[in-house]
Amino acid sequence: MENFKVKILDKKQVTHDTFAFQTEKPKGYTFEPGQATEVSLLKEGWEEEKRPFTFTSLPSDPNLEFTIKTYTDHEGVTKRLREAVPGDSLEIGDAWGAISYKGEGVFIAGGAGVTPFISIFRDLRQKNQIGNNELVFANKTNDDIILFEELKSILGHKFHNIIEKQADTAYDQGRIDKAYLEKKITHFENRHFYLCGPEGFMKAVEKALGELGVKTDSLVFEQ
Repeated sequence: MENFKVKILDKKQVTHDTFAFQTEKPKGYTFEPGQATEVSLLKEGWEEEKRPFTFTSLPSDPNLEFTIKTYTDHEGVTKRLREAVPGDSLEIGDAWGAISYKGEGVFIAGGAGVTPFISIFRDLRQKNQIGNNELVFANKTNDDIILFEELKSILGHKFHNIIEKQADTAYDQGRIDKAYLEKKITHFENRHFYLCGPEGFMKAVEKALGELGVKTDSLVFEQ
C-alpha cells in the first residue's frame, strides 16, 4: 500500500465540532465517491496514529476534501486535527471502502456517518441523478447536523432529520426504529439501503430494516 504526504490547503468550520479540510491531491490519485483512506497527522508523536476518514470531495476535484467531526474530550487524532492549520501535513494511504453508489435508495446516517454519503450526493447532483434517493439523518441536536443547507438543496423534501436530545427541535424527535422508518419511507422493496454511523446505531437500524422485510443483500455498509 502506498502512502502520500499532502499539505492542508484550507480548513473551514462546518458545525461547532466539524471541519472541512482541503488538501493537496497526489498526482494520479483516484477514489470512488463513498470511499475513505487512512489519515495521520505528520506532527511529532502522531505520525503512526492512522484513522479512517472519508473523502467528501468529488473524484474530479483538483484537491481532496475530508469533513471531520472532532472530539475534544480525549487526546485523540481528531482533537489534534481541530488544532491543525493550513500548511500542516497529513499522510494518506490508498482509497478503500465498501460504500459506493449501487442505485437509488435510502441513505441512513448517524452523526459523522453522513460523510461517505456527501461525496455520493455531490456526485449525483453533478450528474443530475438525485432521482428518488432519500436521506434519513439522525443527530443529537440541531447544531450537530452536518451541511444541513447543502443537503437540503440537493434532496429537498427527501431529506429527513431526526433529533434525539433536543426538546425544542423543529425536526422529528427520537431515534430511528421500525415505526419511524415505516412512517417516513414510502416503500422498502427493490431499493438499496445505505447505512453508516456508530456501532449501536448500525445494529438498531439493521434490526429495524430486517423487521420491515429488507433483505441483507439490499444493504450497503462498511463491514
